[in-house]
Amino acid sequence: MQNSLLFPIFFVVLLSTSCAETPDKDVNTPETLDFTTELVVDNIQNAWGMVFLPNNAILISEKSGKLLLYKAGKTTTIENPPKVYNRGQGGLMDIELHPDYDKNGWIYFSYASTEGDGKGGNTAIMRSRLSNNQLVDVEKLYKASPNSTRGQHFGSRIEFDNDGYLFFSIGERGNRDVNPQDITRDGGKIYRLHDDGRIPVDNPFVNGPDAKKAIYSYGHRNPQGLALHPNTGQLWEHEHGPRGGDEINIVQKGKNYGWPIITYGINYSGTEITDETSRPGMEQPLYQWTPSIAPSGMAFVTSDKYPKWQGNLLVGSLAFQYLERLELQDNKVVYREKLLDGMGRIRNVRQAPDGFIYISVEGKGIFRLVPK
Repeated sequence: MQNSLLFPIFFVVLLSTSCAETPDKDVNTPETLDFTTELVVDNIQNAWGMVFLPNNAILISEKSGKLLLYKAGKTTTIENPPKVYNRGQGGLMDIELHPDYDKNGWIYFSYASTEGDGKGGNTAIMRSRLSNNQLVDVEKLYKASPNSTRGQHFGSRIEFDNDGYLFFSIGERGNRDVNPQDITRDGGKIYRLHDDGRIPVDNPFVNGPDAKKAIYSYGHRNPQGLALHPNTGQLWEHEHGPRGGDEINIVQKGKNYGWPIITYGINYSGTEITDETSRPGMEQPLYQWTPSIAPSGMAFVTSDKYPKWQGNLLVGSLAFQYLERLELQDNKVVYREKLLDGMGRIRNVRQAPDGFIYISVEGKGIFRLVPK
């Protein structure tokens, strides 16, 4: 499930979770909150991505294709953004800064692009620099193929690991029976590149004659959350299941995460996709949500501004319109809490360098969580 405007929301009973970890209790709603929300940037329809620049500015991507810079109470439109294929779930999506941004100024973008073969579009990755309120030194690093007129499952989160590798996700573009299990095709994958777009020589499928050399893991559906664990350095991702079966996974080199051969979800119509929730050689999720919450954006909390949340994982819910806090022990979810219930469709959540948590809410803007 990705977008309630595109797919109906269903409420279903919990499926068996003998393999995937699921707490015994449903998500909890606290009686009182230890924080208030402060609107920082308003008049934004769909703030898909956001990064925090060293000059106390926020660079924001609007799915429609606008790139905005917020600083000192003023929002400026940035010139020369990538030309996007704005259809369904595709458009201008995630933004990430190079780990050495202070030195080199590189900013990375994911977006739906019409470049390449076929009608429609597919996910692309580019980098550029920001100068005088416009993007300069634009370099395209990756473009998935072929294009498709389907409007779903562009994936598109971006993350750097501690070794400086660039990771990004591309959903299976609604072609579940072909793309996610085929390493010769784009879609339904997590990819790894050097920061300049070169293929790492130790990527798992780099020697496959027909394989897409940038693939790092496969068998994914629509990953819209990537975050680096602050202690282990492992890359975590979450992805949309269909009706049920949203997943949290730890991304491992060359591993197959099973979609659609194994899943805890079912079709939107209520029919079965498969009777298998596990199979040898395919990874089990660390956690799975049923019913689907439609997760988007994720962040580990390391800030001392929220002492009770240290080490917790925050995930936005599009379908049920709240922020979920997950407590973890030994890579298992042991407690879930529903925050900001009814706030709206939370598209992204990030911890800023100043230690505050920021969330983007569709149709409302960007909010800061301010501890009481």
